Amino acid sequence: MSCNKANTSIGCTVNNCKYHCQSQNYCSLDKIMIGTHESDPTKCECVDCKSFEMK
Repeated sequence: MSCNKANTSIGCTVNNCKYHCQSQNYCSLDKIMIGTHESDPTKCECVDCKSFEMK
């Protein structure tokens, strides 16, 4: 998927995501879902972008 419109409110550096704007470090989605894989998250590493889709 090519980047139709970079959402400058959502910065992103995950190049292998379907929604990443390759020419810029932004997401092309209007809204993303943030979640966790931990029952009691205490660090940044515990938080995930649930909108991620592999290219």
